[in-house]
Amino acid sequence: MTVDKGHGRFERRTLTSTTALNTYLDWPGVGQVFRLERVRTVGATTTTEVAYGITSLTRAQADAGQLLALTRDHWGIENRLHYVRDETFGEDRCRVRTGSAPQLLAAVRNAAIYLLEGVTAASKAAAARRFAARPHDALPLILT
Repeated sequence: MTVDKGHGRFERRTLTSTTALNTYLDWPGVGQVFRLERVRTVGATTTTEVAYGITSLTRAQADAGQLLALTRDHWGIENRLHYVRDETFGEDRCRVRTGSAPQLLAAVRNAAIYLLEGVTAASKAAAARRFAARPHDALPLILT
């Protein structure tokens, strides 16, 4: 179990894992199954969320405490990876949903994020704004 306090909220996470279900699952390479319960209190409101997961890690490789830490790390990585897409490039607000256009736009966003990695700026958002205002400044990024 872990407890986090911050940003005006209190959150408790409890992870329970088992290998007892492995033989019942039709899942190649299953190491263990887990249940993650998150109880979050913000002000006077308390909510409970339960998530279930399957991992290829065996008990010897990761016990419940280690799995809990891994799930936290996973979401931290996930959030960092998608933050630029969601906030700077507005991916979640994009209404394109059909055909090959969503995949094409994702590839263009990935290319833009990759190109912005080497730019010296306060943030990728600041660099994107600068290049939107002065597109000719972005030419060296694609010509090198």
